[in-house]
Amino acid sequence: MTGKIDATNELAAFLRTRRERLAPEDAGLPQRRRRRTPGLRREEVAELAGVSVDYVVRLEQGRGLRPSPEVLEALARALRLSEDERSYLFDLAQQRPASRQPSTSQADSLARLVHDLSPLPAMLVNHRLDILGWNPEMAGLMIDFGVVPEQQRNSLWVCLMHPAFRDFYRDRERIIREGIADLRAAWAARPDDDGLAKLVGDLNARSEEFARWWALRDVQVHGRGRKELLHPRVGELTIEYEVLCPLQEPDQRLVVYRAADAASQVALDAIVREVGERRRLRAM
Repeated sequence: MTGKIDATNELAAFLRTRRERLAPEDAGLPQRRRRRTPGLRREEVAELAGVSVDYVVRLEQGRGLRPSPEVLEALARALRLSEDERSYLFDLAQQRPASRQPSTSQADSLARLVHDLSPLPAMLVNHRLDILGWNPEMAGLMIDFGVVPEQQRNSLWVCLMHPAFRDFYRDRERIIREGIADLRAAWAARPDDDGLAKLVGDLNARSEEFARWWALRDVQVHGRGRKELLHPRVGELTIEYEVLCPLQEPDQRLVVYRAADAASQVALDAIVREVGERRRLRAM
């Protein structure tokens, strides 16, 4: 199965799913008692967006239309799209400037920064969520990504496919769905990225979890959040993460973890001590 994006059909499917999830009262319309299908009718979307019903039908049937920015704005307002969903809509309609060629390696300055952030666990990923660099504390908290085959060194792939992560996240579904929603935004923004298309295709073919949640067409870019972990050596801990985007490498992201509470700090300190002990033994 290929993950190459068919922008016309994906635009059609995305508009249908967003229409079907929206209740009339959420769109400021009176609620009607008997509806055979979920969500808004096409006629209601057309009225809210100020376009013809036939235009909405043709869009949802993937009949080769390329909406103008003005029409896309009207549809985004009518469907109550989030900012990330709005960007996804514009990407599918090819109404945003093409992204530059993606980076597949870490810049030397960013590699040093990842290590300078010790003892905070930190790693560098690109728009595909490929893991480009990490410090020893991140390896101690997660796994040593150096032993993972390079073609599988991707944070979403590891979460879905690596046996060490089967029970690592206490809220596994939420974490993976957030990763998929993030990946979908990048997928629409870079329709010519063959590596990203291959990743999506491979995960769709190999992971039932990915295929099920990818089909929901959730879109959201997460810049910060919280993850509850079950570490094999130090037990339960909760981390907060922050995602930073370097101006010189806009397709790369620096991800930094911190303990979310006092108990989690104790657990994280234990991991940091383990890392320090391994360094000391190697230096002997």
